[in-house]
Amino acid sequence: MKIECQSDSIKLDSKLYPCTVSIAMDLIGGKWKAVILYHLKDTDKRYSELRRDIPAITEMTLSLQLKQLENDGLLLRTVEGKKPPIKVVYSLTDFGKSCIPLLNAITEWGNKVAVHKGEFVGEDHR
Repeated sequence: MKIECQSDSIKLDSKLYPCTVSIAMDLIGGKWKAVILYHLKDTDKRYSELRRDIPAITEMTLSLQLKQLENDGLLLRTVEGKKPPIKVVYSLTDFGKSCIPLLNAITEWGNKVAVHKGEFVGEDHR
């Protein structure tokens, strides 16, 4: 069965998109959003844990991407405690969890590309 967009354009949150792929890419596209979602798909994490899991991302970029993912309803930011040190935890919302099959498919495809066109290297080769 062929999957097609069912209209010439789609309006979502006052934005107009030419197709549903555009919506998906706006929400999870770019260099880091899918990577962040991937690292949250199995467990909730604190900011410092995400920084450790994704060492190539800058602090500013991680903060910005987390805010965008939260604003788009994919992430939930929970603040625990009222006085320092407060604990901030990030988790996927139900909407965010709905993209886990997509993240798994991207991971599987990326693994195939790495096997056929590249190579896996150890942590000390980053």
